[in-house]
Amino acid sequence: MVAGAHFLALLSPGPDFFLIVRTALLHGWRRASGICVGVALGNGLFITLAWAGLSAIQPDSPAFTLLQWAGSLYLAWLGWQLLHSSGTSIAVDGGLNGAPPPGWGQGLRMGLASALLNPKNALFYASLFSLLAGTQRSVQALYGAWMVGAVLGWDLLVAAAVGHRRVVERFARHLRSIERATGAVLLLIAVGVATQSLASR
Repeated sequence: MVAGAHFLALLSPGPDFFLIVRTALLHGWRRASGICVGVALGNGLFITLAWAGLSAIQPDSPAFTLLQWAGSLYLAWLGWQLLHSSGTSIAVDGGLNGAPPPGWGQGLRMGLASALLNPKNALFYASLFSLLAGTQRSVQALYGAWMVGAVLGWDLLVAAAVGHRRVVERFARHLRSIERATGAVLLLIAVGVATQSLASR
């Protein structure tokens, strides 16, 4: 459920998505791949912080209960926003006024900055990892590795697909349904966490 919610959230466009799409449209997927790696590294840092922070919190402690409720409330808010969204536009504005294309290393730094400067990433991963507190550390690490791989794989796929306008148009037609499905799943997870927290008291 956690892994599925994470993947669905990847399908909802954010700042990283638009940066990758714009770069791929203007300069090709190879240039955009540097941004993809940077975004994955930024997400990996937040995942590592969430995983390490969780190890310092003992189950049944007040801090753990607070983390559970904060995580469930944030996921519920995020899900509600997606359910009531009017739809995100993925139209990309081209043209860089003749500016040279970014190098691969520069793209990596751009992607890393984009991921790290988005506070929603930190909140999202802290919320997800609060749901894994009862699992073994090795299993939590596997979840984290899967999430980093999913971010990198999806972003690379987006960069490669952007060259096909039909793919972009089809994705845009189904974007509203994707946002609604993501919102519903996040709300269900939030309710589940809140119920579990109440039952354990």
